[in-house]
Amino acid sequence: MSESAVTRKTAKPAAGTYWTRKRREQLAGWLFIAPEVIGMLVIAVFPLLFSLFLSLTEWNLVGGLSAINFVGLDNFIELFRDNRFLLALKNNVLFTVGTVPVTMLLGVVLSALIHKKLYAKTFFKVAFFVPYICSTVAIAAVWQALYHPSKGPVNQILMQLGVSEPPRWLVDTSFSLIAIMIIYVWQLLGYQMIIFLAGMTNIPEELYEAATIDGASGIGQFRRITLPLLGPTTFFLAITSTISSFKIFDMIKFLTGGGPNYSSTVIVYQIYEEGFERFKMGYASAMSWVLFLIIMLVTSITWVTQNRKVHY
Repeated sequence: MSESAVTRKTAKPAAGTYWTRKRREQLAGWLFIAPEVIGMLVIAVFPLLFSLFLSLTEWNLVGGLSAINFVGLDNFIELFRDNRFLLALKNNVLFTVGTVPVTMLLGVVLSALIHKKLYAKTFFKVAFFVPYICSTVAIAAVWQALYHPSKGPVNQILMQLGVSEPPRWLVDTSFSLIAIMIIYVWQLLGYQMIIFLAGMTNIPEELYEAATIDGASGIGQFRRITLPLLGPTTFFLAITSTISSFKIFDMIKFLTGGGPNYSSTVIVYQIYEEGFERFKMGYASAMSWVLFLIIMLVTSITWVTQNRKVHY
């Protein structure tokens, strides 16, 4: 073999060849992820930006795109003069405050009992989790029958216990939101328990054995071992449960339609009414962005609080 042939064989590829191959690899990678990126842009990013634009306009959906009229911040100003929106915001806050802490408290206590004290753990896990995976409409239909003012089992039991005039639940302005909160807690409890049980299985048993040797009671172990080590799980459930409670819609739509007298109306339901019944898409979009900002604020406060606890 000649010296020139050996030189050509051992020579490194030209720089241009290397960069050409690298660009081809990058292009191939972009082509692989292109469908996902395009889908995200079309399904998520574009509607988000379009809703932000609509929140600054007055638009009747029936009139088509030509009916869009730019009004600036008028929709946001009008929101905080709208008594119905303020009532929906108040109901949403009450719903979140009344369901998230209760669900998490019941979830962690029942999870601890099932994890430590009960036989047939699998049965109880499934029994509590079934409502969460059932159709919300089916659950609402069952509870609608249970809440019947005169023939429902709930009021029948209350009358047997001596309550002469039990609540009328879904048709009572004072109890309609409470009735939906009870259903929501019952439905979400199984999910909370499964997540808490998953967190408890990751806690080393050696910690409980050492605490038992030191004379710690079951409640003491729960307070000083279980709860602190469930911090990340609790944080995750607090965030997801808060977001879910602000998005409650289908149960209210089926059971009360926001009534009676707007006593169970929440923000998402009012967004639906304004956008798809009154066709005021600009006003509905403004409500959506206010809801987004509220959820982001609550999430940020929870995040900062959790981080401070971790650092301390």
